[in-house]
Amino acid sequence: MHPSSTSDARIERHPQARFHRVILKISGEGFCPPGGFGVHREELDRVAREIVDVHRLGVQTAVVVGGGNFLRGANFATEIGIDSATADYMGMLGTVINALALQEAVERLGVPTRVQSALMISRVCESFIRRRCIRHLEKGRVVIMAAGTGNPHVTTDSCAALRAAELGADALLKATKVDGVYDSDPRQNAGAKLYESLTFDQVINQRLKVMDVSAIDVCQQHRVPIVVFNLFKTGTMRRVALGERVGTHVGEP
Repeated sequence: MHPSSTSDARIERHPQARFHRVILKISGEGFCPPGGFGVHREELDRVAREIVDVHRLGVQTAVVVGGGNFLRGANFATEIGIDSATADYMGMLGTVINALALQEAVERLGVPTRVQSALMISRVCESFIRRRCIRHLEKGRVVIMAAGTGNPHVTTDSCAALRAAELGADALLKATKVDGVYDSDPRQNAGAKLYESLTFDQVINQRLKVMDVSAIDVCQQHRVPIVVFNLFKTGTMRRVALGERVGTHVGEP
């Protein structure tokens, strides 16, 4: 189906769907194999299928993409010897590449999308406008948000938290390569403990690596729960949307 012929896809909400509207945060590494670079077809299509499965539950879905599969601003600035703000802007452009690729993959599955960028790039996508974004979601379109907040020195995690608050999302879904939040790195410690639930204060006070502290703070202020789950286990995002207790849930006590 050609994107121009893709019609709106408002779908009646599944009776067991836990959420009305969600923000999915996916890092750039989700678009390539572990340790890889750029965008790979298999990983891209897997991410698209997970998003479409949630959309077909009637859950309004917006996606914030990272750009670490191309470069990470802080590391790149040090390695190349350029100003950190410039490196961050370069990283934002990487997220735009990911967003456009994801748009094509989702629309191949018959779901209409819009890419909205915090940087003005009018030839390839819309600028982020809160009311327009909400209207797209109401019409059954998946909205993919690129370029973070459009500001240097701010991560895409913080962007996801801010967008979740301003769009009135019921939850922020943080996609990772592990099953949730652990007390230590499960890739290095076979005995690492998986937390089923945590409070915002526990995450902040214990410096648990869920998201940036500033992102956690925004979610706490606006009472937006966070669900950390493994995107690479097929069907997990759909299970989260249906309210199953998978991954780690972060919220109020």
